[in-house]
Amino acid sequence: MTELPARRLLLVHAHPDDESINNGATMAKYAAEGAHVTLVTCTLGEEGEVIPAGLAHLAADREDSLGSHRVGELAAAMKELGVTDHRFLGGAGCYRDSGMMGTEQNRRPGAFWSADLDEAAAHLVAVVREVRPQVLVTYDPDGGYGHPDHIQAHRVAMRAADLAADAGFRADLGAPHTIAKIYWNRAPRSVVEERFRWLREVLPQSPFATPGAPSDVPGVTDDERITAEIDGALFRSAKAAAMAAHATQVTVDGPLFVLSNDLAQPLFEVEYYELVRGEAVTEGRARETDLFAGLAGTADTAEVAAL
Repeated sequence: MTELPARRLLLVHAHPDDESINNGATMAKYAAEGAHVTLVTCTLGEEGEVIPAGLAHLAADREDSLGSHRVGELAAAMKELGVTDHRFLGGAGCYRDSGMMGTEQNRRPGAFWSADLDEAAAHLVAVVREVRPQVLVTYDPDGGYGHPDHIQAHRVAMRAADLAADAGFRADLGAPHTIAKIYWNRAPRSVVEERFRWLREVLPQSPFATPGAPSDVPGVTDDERITAEIDGALFRSAKAAAMAAHATQVTVDGPLFVLSNDLAQPLFEVEYYELVRGEAVTEGRARETDLFAGLAGTADTAEVAAL
């Protein structure tokens, strides 16, 4: 048996690269502080577009080997963030990238979008009952921007949180565990709009030609819905390096990056969240600055099988 640290954070994402873009600074911060950070990625991202021309042969409509390549990219990204526990839901390749909403890939056998919800959630329940996290981070109900795999990742994560706490569900998957706090990835509208104004000023000094728009940022919402912000300034370079490790999907240049659409976006070193389950502990501040606020003093250690 392996004893895990008192603070344990679980993140559920749809594809490799989502974790670094959304939560890279948060993951690096907590890993550096000694928390146990577990990442569960739901697909290999097989349907992603490929940025480097030299790797275009990996694409789904050619060799269809992008998924296995992205496994390596994810491992490299996690090394940059200091995260050692990263897994694929049900095992690598259990669920396939579903493509964009409304495409024929949504209906292909094995597509994550068409997966049975409780069956997929059971795979995550096993992880929850093993690691026993106090905090879960995933997407909002729209998946941040409407991608079917992101929406399904949200559904699976929320369903698994309920099932993991249910003593009557699958005793073979371990003892019940209740996750104390659940957060959704968010971005405050005022901050996003300000950062894109800044982006337009600095864009001429970058290799990128065209600015994106605030609507390109997943999870943008009204400021008052934001309940937590994690200052990752000390981990900005780690986040940038992790994003750059996903070279088929992301190109990073200093404080800016582009995806395959070539629209420049700012790299956010402060990451924002909405608490949707559990109690916020702000200690006089407008927002929490620690996802474990209110939990650190009472968190127990967990003994689990060797990872």
